Amino acid sequence: MKLKLDLHDIFNKGHDIDRALRGIMDEAVAKKATLVEIIPGKGSGQLKKRVLRFLDQKDVKQLYHRVEKDSKNFGRVFIHFRWK
Repeated sequence: MKLKLDLHDIFNKGHDIDRALRGIMDEAVAKKATLVEIIPGKGSGQLKKRVLRFLDQKDVKQLYHRVEKDSKNFGRVFIHFRWK
């Protein structure tokens, strides 16, 4: 199962971004998704940095297996999960 989160609509709303990221991570855990695609968009890269900082938090980091920055599209981040 693959989940997708597009952050274009809330790019300038800090609390909404954190809430959306937390929500998609909780949904991925609940549904045991194997992949989450987050689209911060290309822009200046600040939103992507914010997403990566969120994913680097200790409590969030233990939820997923690895993060992949899309080499073909700068505005996409993939989060891979491994379920036992």
